[in-house]
Amino acid sequence: MCGLWPFVVGAGAPMVGVPIGRHLGTGATVCCDPVSWFNRARLISNPSIFVMGLPGRGKSSLVKRMVTGLAGYGVNPIVAGDLKPDYVNVVRALGGQVIRLGRGRGHLNVMDPGEAREAAKQLRDAGHTKAAQELEAESHGRRLTMVSALIELVRHAPITDREETILDQALRFIDAHNPDVPVLADVLAVIRSAPESVRAVALDRGDTARYQTITEHLEASLIALTGKGRLGEMFAHPTDEPMHLDRPVAFDISGIDESDRELSAAALMACWSTAFASVAVAGALADAGIGQRRHYFVVMDEMWRALRASSGMVDRVDALTRLNRTIGVGLAMITHTMNDLEALPNSEDRAKARGFVERAGLVACAGLPQSEIPLLRSIMSLSAAEADTLTSWGAPPAWNQAGANTTPPGVGQFLIKVQGRPGIPVHVDLTVDEARRV
Repeated sequence: MCGLWPFVVGAGAPMVGVPIGRHLGTGATVCCDPVSWFNRARLISNPSIFVMGLPGRGKSSLVKRMVTGLAGYGVNPIVAGDLKPDYVNVVRALGGQVIRLGRGRGHLNVMDPGEAREAAKQLRDAGHTKAAQELEAESHGRRLTMVSALIELVRHAPITDREETILDQALRFIDAHNPDVPVLADVLAVIRSAPESVRAVALDRGDTARYQTITEHLEASLIALTGKGRLGEMFAHPTDEPMHLDRPVAFDISGIDESDRELSAAALMACWSTAFASVAVAGALADAGIGQRRHYFVVMDEMWRALRASSGMVDRVDALTRLNRTIGVGLAMITHTMNDLEALPNSEDRAKARGFVERAGLVACAGLPQSEIPLLRSIMSLSAAEADTLTSWGAPPAWNQAGANTTPPGVGQFLIKVQGRPGIPVHVDLTVDEARRV
């Protein structure tokens, strides 16, 4: 038996992708990542993975293994908001770029179209007018979504349809009349100056006093975003360090205090928006044969912080992720448990949040409490044996003789699920270099 181990009979898991660990039943190597399973193996219909599990069970370790392996395959990882930080050392070890953000640590201009303007010009010059128009529309949509999200975080309430339409026209006016990179103060200035196109959608009926009444609340929210409110000046000034798309990138926002919920959520949203916008530009240029074709793996960690920061955040996150149309761009969404999604204030938000899990090509579950099982079964098939396995991994750690906690029993154990298929139980062992960078 010693000579036959590991057995020649496979574990039923494909040998395609990043080697993440050993099959808990057979000991065979398990290879898995959403980019390889989508592009190379055609096993999933969406290059995304949703990772959930109790704290301290190794969720970040699993994703870091995929980040490292995919970088070796030529896929550039983009960690769009690292709050711990969990990924900064890995990205540095891969020769990547670390962008520091936070109060007094750096600025990220959410109004910056990035390379979209120049890319659209290149596309038009090359005769790809339709592609240029699509890229401009996508850039406009991302900026509108981000500004609206920041306003909702300031207010703790959704923005109105009329206000969003006013913002839409203000952004279009800026794009048409301002050749420089705009900032949030420019949006405020346009709304105050009341150009005809903005007044038309405000429905002020030609009455200046009525226009000022209609835009007063919106003006107050924008003032709070230009350095005079809870979110400070982080989004009110030009971007300090643009991200590079030719190497791994991590946005280090660990300097933001965990108790600063609004700023944490705003920083995550801004990092996600910037990452998707940059990837969209690179994809458009590559599709037109102008730029080099690159593949990316975007990591969205601590999703619950953004979703629960304010009513309406689910719609904003949903808009950002749905705008990502580039084939071959992998996405990792990470949170603790399904209860993070179920804790949202209304049923519509909860249903949309469940959609993040339902649309994911892969779901990786670490240890979970018993209360999570019915919630998981509402969106995916889960056998009794799989449910028992997940809850056993979620058991609390034992006490040692000194009364201190030991390592939880389910650390590094994951159940890889694809809709309609039995789960693959796997154990992730860290290498020496990985353990040193945890």
